[in-house]
Parts: sequence; structure tokens; C-alpha cells
Amino acid sequence: MPDWKYVCKVWPQARTSHQNAVDLELAAQLGIAGNVIYATNITSRDFMPYLLAACDIYAAPSRLEGFGMLQVEANACGKPVIGINAMGLLDTMVHGETAFLAGIAQEIRLGETIVGAESGGVGRRVVFKSPRIVDYRASVDDIAKHLMNLMQNAGLRERMGQAGRKRAVENYHHRVVAGQLARMVAEKLGI
Repeated sequence: MPDWKYVCKVWPQARTSHQNAVDLELAAQLGIAGNVIYATNITSRDFMPYLLAACDIYAAPSRLEGFGMLQVEANACGKPVIGINAMGLLDTMVHGETAFLAGIAQEIRLGETIVGAESGGVGRRVVFKSPRIVDYRASVDDIAKHLMNLMQNAGLRERMGQAGRKRAVENYHHRVVAGQLARMVAEKLGI
């Protein structure tokens, strides 16, 4: 395996602080703690492109990703992505071309939940008619396989990064999206 560093940028909050501590403990047990960095500070959106540009591979097999904006931004910076074969990434990433999408190892389903203030009522119980998927877990084996493939193959990283940049600019540049929106509005209004 080539030399590597894992930099994890997370938003500072109690949940991520706890998870970071657990992850760092695991890294220590595995003898890789010197290769793991957690950046938990609040980072300006203006700085994020520099952080993305500094990486070789953007790995984010997010369990709760609606659209995949950070993955698109990583592609826009010319970086290959490792994600999960679910949710918004099915629309924004192309497996084997701009990203490697790990398979789903587990679906988490809930029949009911208690919602907080952010969802319209503290302590309000919501019962679903049928259980809903609320979370996914990516295949760790797939993530490891895709990561090793990209780490060991600079040409593949370069090709996927270039394809990702091309796709991001062609489909997600603000001018492209604004033009699509203007056409849809004009079409709906008949103008």
C-alpha cells in the first residue's frame, strides 16, 4: 500500500465528537493513528475547494446523503469519489467512471420515531404505515476494494478525476442549473 493519510472533515457537534473518539481509539488499536486526522473546526465554504483539491481520493460513503453535493464538488475539483450505491449519488455519480459506489450492506428501517423541534414538535411520536428506510450502511469490503484500487493506480485516479470534473461542469455548474430552471419555468408558464 502506498503512503497515505486519512483526513476526516466533520461538523463539530456532540454526535461527531463521540464518533471521532471511537474512531481514533480504533485507529490506535489498529496501529494507524498516526495516519488519521480529524478536522472538527468550523471551516469557511470558501476554504472547502482547497481542502478538496489537496486530496487524491474523496471517500464519502455517506449514510444519509440526499443529493451528493460534496461528492459533486470533489468531482468538480478533479477528484475520484468513493460513495454508496444509493440515494442522490445514483443521479450525480457514475459508477466506474466518476466514482466507485459501494454496495449496500444494510438498510435500517423504522416503524416509528419521536421527532424533535426541527421536525415540528418536541417529543411527538410518528408511526409509519409501513417501515421506512432511514439509513444505509455501505459494504466495507467494497469500500476497501475501491480504495485500494484507486490508491494503487494513479492513472485510474487521474481518468476518474477528469471524467468527474467534466460531468460536474457539464451538469452542475451554476449557469447550467440556472438555465435549466429558467427553461422549466418558461415552459410551465407558457412563455
